[in-house]
Amino acid sequence: MEQRYVGRSGLPVSRLGLGTMTWGRDTDADDAAVQLRTFVEAGGTLVDTADVYTAGDAERLLGRLLREAVPRSEIVISTKAVVTPAGRRPRDASRRHLLAAVDESLARLGVDYVDLWQLHTYDPEVPLEETLAAMDAIVTSGRAVYAGVCDYTGWQLAAAATAQRVVPGRVPITSAQVEYSLLARDAERELIPAAEHCGVGVLAWSPLGRGVLTGKYRTGVPADSRAATPHFADFVRPYLDERSRRVVESVMTAADGLGCSPLAVALSWVRDQPGVCSAIVGARTCAQLKAILQAEEVVLPREIREALDDVSAD
Repeated sequence: MEQRYVGRSGLPVSRLGLGTMTWGRDTDADDAAVQLRTFVEAGGTLVDTADVYTAGDAERLLGRLLREAVPRSEIVISTKAVVTPAGRRPRDASRRHLLAAVDESLARLGVDYVDLWQLHTYDPEVPLEETLAAMDAIVTSGRAVYAGVCDYTGWQLAAAATAQRVVPGRVPITSAQVEYSLLARDAERELIPAAEHCGVGVLAWSPLGRGVLTGKYRTGVPADSRAATPHFADFVRPYLDERSRRVVESVMTAADGLGCSPLAVALSWVRDQPGVCSAIVGARTCAQLKAILQAEEVVLPREIREALDDVSAD
């Protein structure tokens, strides 16, 4: 699998990343182990998790698999903090919370450091200077090698990246993770241009439009799909509208013409967009992951990319 550097950093990652949001709940330990081995054997390196995924169980399971299934040296571990599972408010980017959160993540993962540590979202209640100072402390202490942000707006990313860049010795913002797919192109307005200007690499989450771009919801909600579960139904529902239906039909047409799956069409569109260094996919089963990995060989012709651009434009 092709490796790409994240922004202007020296961190190489696979252009497909493995997400773990379902690990420990919809994906059990055995399935996760098979997924991780399959991903690494295919040349994948980037494994993305977060401290709040399944209340910390995703990190615990990944840590267990680093001892039992795949050597730590084979993967790039990416995790996040800021979002809180419960408490006074839903996010906390204070120095106190972030320093505690990274130590707890390392303990669950059973490692001394993570390769990429990300601020999971912007916290307007905490001064940005305090949040960034905590980021500096986490990296300079050796608990993380690189730092990034997740779900920031364009101006939030620009403010953080500029603040870090203008002061010698500060830790640069390496990555910006954002939802990006044929059904979610808002990032193109501000976030992606800001990332390009600041030398920040884009990590695209949910590149398959929360699963809708695979075509599985064309005739209803399958009983074994995420939209049929109580914890993901609201997550998928916004993309079960008329606009999404038109985009999905165009993806299906392109897939028929190319002789590949609609999944491969949608994924390769995101993967090869300017500024994207990795598209992070979360497979519930190993069969789904193998289908995703087959998209590695698909390259969309310019005419099809332009047609998809047109039909998915707001």
